[in-house]
Amino acid sequence: MHLIKLIPLLAGLLLAVHLPPAALAAEPLKPVPVSVTVAFPLGTATPSEVCGECHKAVYREYAFGFGGDSHAREDASPSGKRDINHPSNVSSLATAHALAGADEFPRHAREAEADGKSCNVCHFPEAFTLPDLNVSEIYKPKPRPKGAETGGLTCASCHLTPDGRVRGPYNLRAPHENSPDVSMKTSVMCAYCHSLGKRVAGKQTQTFLEWRDDFWKQGLGCQNCQDCHMPRTNRKLAEEYNVPDRVAARHLWTGGRSLQRLQNALSLVVIQPDKGAPAFEFHVINIGAGHSVPTGSNRRAVYLQVEALDAKGKVVAGNSWMFAPWYGSRPDDKSFIEEDKRLPDAKAAMQADAQGPHENIIRAGEERILAWSPPLKPGSYTVKASLVYDLNRYNDRAATEDQTLFKTTSLAISVVK
Repeated sequence: MHLIKLIPLLAGLLLAVHLPPAALAAEPLKPVPVSVTVAFPLGTATPSEVCGECHKAVYREYAFGFGGDSHAREDASPSGKRDINHPSNVSSLATAHALAGADEFPRHAREAEADGKSCNVCHFPEAFTLPDLNVSEIYKPKPRPKGAETGGLTCASCHLTPDGRVRGPYNLRAPHENSPDVSMKTSVMCAYCHSLGKRVAGKQTQTFLEWRDDFWKQGLGCQNCQDCHMPRTNRKLAEEYNVPDRVAARHLWTGGRSLQRLQNALSLVVIQPDKGAPAFEFHVINIGAGHSVPTGSNRRAVYLQVEALDAKGKVVAGNSWMFAPWYGSRPDDKSFIEEDKRLPDAKAAMQADAQGPHENIIRAGEERILAWSPPLKPGSYTVKASLVYDLNRYNDRAATEDQTLFKTTSLAISVVK
């Protein structure tokens, strides 16, 4: 037999030898349904497990944090009401979106600050249309009815349109009605829940507006939110169907709980401007984030901690600064505490002002310089500087469970005067 005719036969024999029986006997992929069979009568309250039956990899990332590095101490297990092969145990934790607003984990702290009011509708929005990039003011999305808040932020919260279609970047045949929208790959997808009101530089919940006004419009970069927080991959969007691989975003949203995101956001440099003088500058540079750092909730903070160690390694001087968003449209300040008592959100306003004043957040591309002149005697020293991210600055500073050390640097110096 001619060699060319033997090649297909030999290839088949090799596959039979090297592939396990399960692979040879694998069931064929399902054809994509021609007619629509999936509807969403519960709207955005549809459990994410419904979507996870077909979109297994996406659900795995959302519910278990597969591929991310978020290891906050809190956890919430998926409901498991539908059979989509939940693992019995997994090393990573669910994403912040999967946890947000869930019954077992009310991350929005409404019990502590707002007397139990359902203030953060971003954790249970009704279906919405995407805003214009240049909208002057961002309004809260319409909330689901009181009884439909359970389940928190679902797949349908972002993907379901007001007319009941599934919003996505591709125009595909699927068992549900599609609403192709390339805007979903841009930062406007994140606008409603990650910016509220008009732009006030320094205020909390301004992330989209920070990106648009400080980063995008200033020409600092062309990245959208998804480019950093939803890294791309090539894969099937529905694993059990006979569909090709496509470019898809990983549904991880790595942010303040991600060491990788924190380390890429800020740079830290220590300098001694004048040789022999006990005076130092600390340059904190927003070198990698497309928005301010820290951003989002006023609870978030970054601490700059500095120490001077003598030749024996003993700490002889120290200092610290806190960078955090303002609660309102002005700097947090202790002088406003009495005035805060008359506000409807008195608890939240008072705890913010009780910590003011503090350093404002570091805007995209900004280099913040802080000076320190400790009373050091002549001798040799090492000046150490660290950046620490805190998920909740209102906790006692000694409570380190919410804190992440993400950047350190040091400088050997001599003091002669």
